[in-house]
Amino acid sequence: MTALMTVLGILIFVFGLLVSIAWHELGHLSTAKLFGIRVPQYMVGFGPTIWSRHKGETEYGIKAIPMGGYIRMIGMFPPGDDGKITARSTSPFRSMIEDARSAAYEELQPGDESRLFYTRKPWKRVIVMFAGPFMNLVLALAVFFGVWTTFGVNQTTTKIASVSPCVIQQSEKREVCKAGDPVAPAKAAGLRADDRIVAFNGRAVSDWSVLQKRIRDTVGPATVTVERDGQRLTLPVTLIENRVARTDGHGGYVKGEYVTAGWLGFSPKNETTPLTFGQSVSHMGEEVDRSLEGLLKLPAKIPGLWNAAFDGAEREPDSPMGIVGAARISGEIATLDIPATDRLVFFLQLVGYFNLSLFLFNMLPLLPLDGGHIAGALWESVRRTVAKVFRRPDPGPFDVAKLMPAAYVVAGVFVCFTLLVLVADVVNPIKIT
Repeated sequence: MTALMTVLGILIFVFGLLVSIAWHELGHLSTAKLFGIRVPQYMVGFGPTIWSRHKGETEYGIKAIPMGGYIRMIGMFPPGDDGKITARSTSPFRSMIEDARSAAYEELQPGDESRLFYTRKPWKRVIVMFAGPFMNLVLALAVFFGVWTTFGVNQTTTKIASVSPCVIQQSEKREVCKAGDPVAPAKAAGLRADDRIVAFNGRAVSDWSVLQKRIRDTVGPATVTVERDGQRLTLPVTLIENRVARTDGHGGYVKGEYVTAGWLGFSPKNETTPLTFGQSVSHMGEEVDRSLEGLLKLPAKIPGLWNAAFDGAEREPDSPMGIVGAARISGEIATLDIPATDRLVFFLQLVGYFNLSLFLFNMLPLLPLDGGHIAGALWESVRRTVAKVFRRPDPGPFDVAKLMPAAYVVAGVFVCFTLLVLVADVVNPIKIT
């Protein structure tokens, strides 16, 4: 039964992955057709085609490897300087450019001269290339807002889960009190488990990260107002300095880093509570910030990923995870003895995070990503505007094909990184805690 549930979890993830890819490519397809660009192919996946069907001028299909997808538009790149679509060269870099240009004109038919991608105005090309990532953003927002406003978010609250009996520095990594350890301020003040802190030093508070900061900024006498058994009590406390874990600014902690700050001595409780629309907007902003921060930190995580894959080092919980790792986690979640609703929420949020990552990753201004084509179209618009203002000859379309050597380098880096993540996901996977 466990094996069956694992397979079911993996299949659910793969289905969500295929839907996300198809949704992304649908954005490109619909806007390309809207602007009259001919699209011979719309494919989900790579490798051998396992199913396809022609409808109108486009072949729609599914390929064997669900690692991406594409649409093929006629005339992605302008002809070369000699006006020819193809030419041969002994230079490897020139061959890359000419091969890319040649592929952009495959299946060119009479009448396509007015339906080429590069002939469209820059703003139309920007829309076509942005539409794919935008569809992923729309799907991510729909999933997140639906989950957060209906089922809720598991978040740290101002409710007390437990009170520390004594003063222990977090850097000591122990939980048992020793003889001579002083009593923790929270216990001395009479705070109890299940008390909900509603004010600190007379100022109302309902957010854990805000309360955490106020506590850490305070050393000495203070007051804590709690709700207990339907009543509000204001208790005097005396906070002390202690060695505590550094916070990440969102109520969480940075592993292995400690600071000296004010300390009260209790652990907050986590609760799953629905969010309002406004709270969801704020929470979405935090998720985007975290995702952007994670994307920018990817290069710095490569050494740790390498050590986890080949040297047996511990895999960090925030280590980059690929499709194989996500599928594995999905399979494990399906086997857990938790309510079906919780499993559904996990699967939905996994799809949401995948789509948010697709949006942010594809917006990087690098070829062969969508953001690279957007950057090329914007640069062309700038060049033509400047030429018009200074009454210079129109420089014509910007030849993105000339950037293909750099695009191959970028693609090579992405492939190597993907393979590294794949090895780490197989030999030293991230585990559910």
